[in-house]
Amino acid sequence: MKIKMKNFIIILILLSHFIVIGQKDSITYSSQKSQKSFLKQSIVPLTLIGTGLIVNYSNGFLGKENLQEEIQNRFPDFETNVDDFLLFVPALTMYTADLFKVKSKNDVFTQTKYLVIAGLANNLITIGLKNLTKEDRPNDWVHYSFPSGHTSNAFVMATVLHHEFIDSSPWLAYSGYLFATTTGVLRVLNNKHWVSDVLVGAGIGILVTDLVYRFEPLKNWNPFKNKNSQVFVSPSYNNNRVGLYANIQF
Repeated sequence: MKIKMKNFIIILILLSHFIVIGQKDSITYSSQKSQKSFLKQSIVPLTLIGTGLIVNYSNGFLGKENLQEEIQNRFPDFETNVDDFLLFVPALTMYTADLFKVKSKNDVFTQTKYLVIAGLANNLITIGLKNLTKEDRPNDWVHYSFPSGHTSNAFVMATVLHHEFIDSSPWLAYSGYLFATTTGVLRVLNNKHWVSDVLVGAGIGILVTDLVYRFEPLKNWNPFKNKNSQVFVSPSYNNNRVGLYANIQF
């Protein structure tokens, strides 16, 4: 229990440091389009992370072992590999919407740029925590259970989708969270992750992606654009054929 409590404190310190940096930067680089405070924006992911930490390091009714036992007793023979593919649905949804020219916040290149940046940052944090905690999985298959990488990556993609289409198509923007949540639920039902793994993974995925969209790293970097010419590339669909549409302006 002492080792677990030590990990709990270390995780809180790391996450708090991460959040403080975000708060400090948000004051320094504040803009008109980011009117909400970072703390207010982060209520949902911080709640998920906090709840997950409590569940992970609690005993008794709220403990992860008890919750997992209850779930497995209700679904003893549940098994599927859908969760290995479902996490990608939000990203596929975004590119499909681009294909049909649904209005989005950014062009396809910028969407992909932020998706990659958020994904790399998320996996750096998630893998780091896995190696720090070395939590056993509920099925005793392998270590590195906490937090869930499938879930965190699913919520990264869902949050990118949300940021891109929340102004033009809210139902589309929120649809990604349905698939991300289902991914997390299936990880637990498959007995591959504890409830706490999924909660913290979801919170990290949302928080990291919100930070990327708040500060927009490499905002002006686009190899398809320069001062003298502009190249716009987007998916196209015509006469049952899928392709790419390119528009070059000199």
